[in-house]
Amino acid sequence: MSASPGPFGRINAAMITPFDADGALDPEGAARLAARLVDEDGCDGLVVSGTTGESPTTSDEEKTLLVRTVVEAVGDRATVTAGVGSSDTRHSAGLARAAERAGAHGLLVVTPYYSRPGQPAVVHHLREVADATGLPVLLYDIPARTGTALSTESLLRLAEHPRIQGVKDCSYDPLKAAKIIGATGLSYYSGCDELILPLRSIGAVGCVSSVANVAGRHVRAMLDAFDAGDHTTATRLHLALVPLVDALMSEAPYTVTLKALLAAHALPSGPLRAPLLPADDLLTTRVVEAFKQLTPAT
Repeated sequence: MSASPGPFGRINAAMITPFDADGALDPEGAARLAARLVDEDGCDGLVVSGTTGESPTTSDEEKTLLVRTVVEAVGDRATVTAGVGSSDTRHSAGLARAAERAGAHGLLVVTPYYSRPGQPAVVHHLREVADATGLPVLLYDIPARTGTALSTESLLRLAEHPRIQGVKDCSYDPLKAAKIIGATGLSYYSGCDELILPLRSIGAVGCVSSVANVAGRHVRAMLDAFDAGDHTTATRLHLALVPLVDALMSEAPYTVTLKALLAAHALPSGPLRAPLLPADDLLTTRVVEAFKQLTPAT
């Protein structure tokens, strides 16, 4: 059972943002990591400046440079979607225009956070950002972080906008997802690594995956098996991925554990920006061992 991934690709890595030893943006490292994720790890899309990419602590100028760098590195063979969400509609629209000028293929727009606007205000915000450019928009529904879920009614209204073409779903609400998948042409992507296969089974087209920073080939093999009708293999690969996902997300944010794992393998990563703190030796050992256990299943 195959499905068209729409304009955002199918296996998207929610890419970390490499920094140099002094904590500055590392464009060369970002280009190398992007090329590895696409050319070696099976990703056909990258999402930059998401939360995994430390968007709360990168400047607007750094976000634009990161988009330009990644597009130059892999934009001819993978989609590059830029995170432009904020709690300020004007700011998000400005980031969207800057990302378009830098060559992004699409935009990831999260619902406004912390201020918890009502549903009419959320719909207005997302439409305003979608109106700011000619790029396709991937909505980001993650109420645990933003404090505001996209309601079924809001998603149905937003689906009418010609440039709003997909949803990155971290709502943990499969009933809502099924309703929207069944009623609209929106391309659904799991934003939760533990739900990539379950959401694919009800019609999602792919994922925006943090674990794909280190296990993109495994994620691709899992979805390839499912799409080929080999659900036994897909389930086996899903279950094999669970210990790594658990190790990466249960004790610290993904950014912390992914950077520890990438650094352990001498891949572009660099330090974290405060308030995030680096993983300690015990946590680093846990994620490294979990990754080693995954390798035979890829």
